[in-house]
Amino acid sequence: MDDHVCSPGCMHGVTAENEKDIKGEFHAARRSFLRDAMVVGGGAATLGALGVSLSPSAMAASASAKPGNGPTSHYYIPASAETVLWGYFSKSAKPVVEIETGDYVTIETLTHHSNDDAERMVKGDPGAESVFYWDAKRKGVNRRGAGPMDAKIGAGGGEGVHICTGPVFIKGAEPGDILEVRIVDVAPRPSANPAFKGKSFGSNAAANWGFHYGDLLSEPKKREVVTLYEIDATGERNWARAVYNYRWTPQTDPFGVVHPTIDYPGIPVNHSTIRKNENVLKNIRVPIRPHFGTIGVAPAEADMVTSIPPSYTGGNIDNWRIGKGATLYFPVAVAGAMFSVGDPHASQGDSELCGTAIECSLTGTFQFVLHKKAELPGTPLAELNYPLLETQDDWVLHGFSFANYLAELGAGAQQSIYSKSSVDLALRDAYHKMRHFLMTTQRLDEDEAISLMSVAVDFGITQVVDGNWGVHAVIKKSIFPAREG
Repeated sequence: MDDHVCSPGCMHGVTAENEKDIKGEFHAARRSFLRDAMVVGGGAATLGALGVSLSPSAMAASASAKPGNGPTSHYYIPASAETVLWGYFSKSAKPVVEIETGDYVTIETLTHHSNDDAERMVKGDPGAESVFYWDAKRKGVNRRGAGPMDAKIGAGGGEGVHICTGPVFIKGAEPGDILEVRIVDVAPRPSANPAFKGKSFGSNAAANWGFHYGDLLSEPKKREVVTLYEIDATGERNWARAVYNYRWTPQTDPFGVVHPTIDYPGIPVNHSTIRKNENVLKNIRVPIRPHFGTIGVAPAEADMVTSIPPSYTGGNIDNWRIGKGATLYFPVAVAGAMFSVGDPHASQGDSELCGTAIECSLTGTFQFVLHKKAELPGTPLAELNYPLLETQDDWVLHGFSFANYLAELGAGAQQSIYSKSSVDLALRDAYHKMRHFLMTTQRLDEDEAISLMSVAVDFGITQVVDGNWGVHAVIKKSIFPAREG
């Protein structure tokens, strides 16, 4: 495998010494992080290699081989102010790197909640410090969201909050193609503060956009609470523990803007204004399920699209199954696909009820395989117009309140979506997609598909906090017999 590294603003070939350092640091951080954790598979084979059949017995293709048996390249993208888009996907953004089908890319991702405790999640980390830098004169990354640059709350208006590393341009990708993304590995980003050596940290914000907000028992009935979690970055412990929590207090950012609520990403929290409660969730162990909450390609409908509501090209799906060993398939909507990833999570439950997961910076290694439109007819990927997830054991389809809210809601869609979502609509969309999946890939008639959905498909609430709410449909591969041709 030929290896290259992408550094901020440019790309350089990796020397033998650099390669050793990069891989050594990555694997030292990873170690056995996922050794005993709940992971979403580990099989190397993928749906795209199966031709017409979608049978378990056909799972034999290797994820290590490049299509056509050509040489592969490996790129490394560090997270920095020059390599991220904060809060949006864009079809016209300058790519961080351009790759060929079959290539690997190791990508650093930062949680946008790092400033909830900068001592633990930013201090001493050059990449994080460049992204979160903010003094009275400038921000390291000024635009945060797809909104107006002159928004009073801050440039970008917070209309999109996730730090998305990328975009990655896949050479030859065109609208109508399918991009297969294999998640080869996931590692925690250790704290760079010597006081917290060997540890990673994540933040959970029970925030104003959470499903629970305004439906609380104790006073104040509307409050936002941040809980800090600790993760063992050495791999010796496969669970997270709460360190402390605090109630959000009005924060004044370095530009002098007061934030009474968590209303803009990356606000530096002045810890002298909060009261830490350190005896919380005592003896509770939260199983680690590291995954990427936001992952996908750029949509075609607008030049700049908020990172918050998910859509047909992926985005903020917030499904904890999108971790190591998983494969995703995205319909390509623009030239080069323009892949980005962010919103890393150490763990999350279905629904992400309070508004966030354990928001924890991670590094992932991905392999990209392009399936051209002309090759799709007669294969399971034909007619795929939504993000499809494959794990070792399951196929997972994602339904949303609006399958493509940008097209369905028209002008103002990025603002109006938040008042229109419902679980009912998302369930209906998941039903439609699963029916189509079963009828086309398994050759069932409609009556067979509907019966099977009721007795063998698990429909679950993916999230109810991202504007375009999600319901996922999970079906086991093992229920299907081997099929020929």
